[in-house]
Amino acid sequence: MTDQAASAGVVHLIDRQPQMTGTELLGGLVPPPQFDGATFESYRSDPVYPSQEEAKQQLVAFSTGAQPVKRGGLFRRAPKVPETKPGVYLDGGFGVGKTHLLASIYHAMPARRKYFGSFIEYTALVGALGYRNTVDLLRGSDLLCIDEFELDDPGDTMVMTRLLGELVGSGTRLAATSNTPPNALGEGRFAAQDFLREIHAMADSFETIRIDGVDFRQRALDGHAVSLTPEQYSAELAALSASHRVSDDAFDEIVKHLAQVHPSRYIRLIDGLAALGIRDVRQLTDQSEALRFVAFVDRAYDAQIPILATGRPLDEVFSEEMLGGGYRKKYLRAISRLNALSHAERPEAG
Repeated sequence: MTDQAASAGVVHLIDRQPQMTGTELLGGLVPPPQFDGATFESYRSDPVYPSQEEAKQQLVAFSTGAQPVKRGGLFRRAPKVPETKPGVYLDGGFGVGKTHLLASIYHAMPARRKYFGSFIEYTALVGALGYRNTVDLLRGSDLLCIDEFELDDPGDTMVMTRLLGELVGSGTRLAATSNTPPNALGEGRFAAQDFLREIHAMADSFETIRIDGVDFRQRALDGHAVSLTPEQYSAELAALSASHRVSDDAFDEIVKHLAQVHPSRYIRLIDGLAALGIRDVRQLTDQSEALRFVAFVDRAYDAQIPILATGRPLDEVFSEEMLGGGYRKKYLRAISRLNALSHAERPEAG
């Protein structure tokens, strides 16, 4: 029996109770597999949106520590060089290549100690190790890359502003992505005016770089996530499970199980899977359930695991009320990713 055949079959996410130590969390702070080979050279900027190429050139300079050369006359006083901020902040819409550029910074910077993780992974690290232990572990690191920087509650605001402040003070450089400019983080989600000082102090550490463009995930899609009939679902799952490990769970059971697992461990829920099977998708109306599902989708997208689903199309999983609220950008990003994963090429059945 081959190793592939031995690992084939159907598993259920709700049977998995993953555990992760702080050391494992720290060791996992690297770019997702899909960005293992991401470079500035492989980033394809869209000529329709000049800000993409401009952003790339700025980030190349940030990664190498180079400064633009400005020539003056023989007797002209050299221009004053503006103070370089310790961080860069990529602000742009969904699917314009921000994560690719962030991973390119990680790979290009000749740093001895560097880390790459999503916002939730860093807050999870603090939750697992405690604030002071996390600072001690990360202090002195050369580079911290933070993907999808979002502040959803006052607690996260205080933790991350304090953490970044201490790390910048120790010489750490920062690179982050988000769909929200740093001064607007938290708007519409909690009483941001109570935390403006902290938010603005954090923003002062970043040079904001705007990237415009069209969501590359939507360019080749028909606009809706694929929803299979029960018969199609069963046939595809059976064919795939003959040679690959796949999961099969009811949507409501997944949603319930996510409430019992810390988001930092969602990556272990999908470990080793070639496809995710989700039956009877419905529209979510509970905000907490929806936010947990978003975190789960992010991990599935990082791992590039195709999704097979029945029921309501996954791009309709969030209610109109949710899409009009303070988490709108987070939900829209998840929809973009769900759409892409439902269209993703399945592994070859064998």
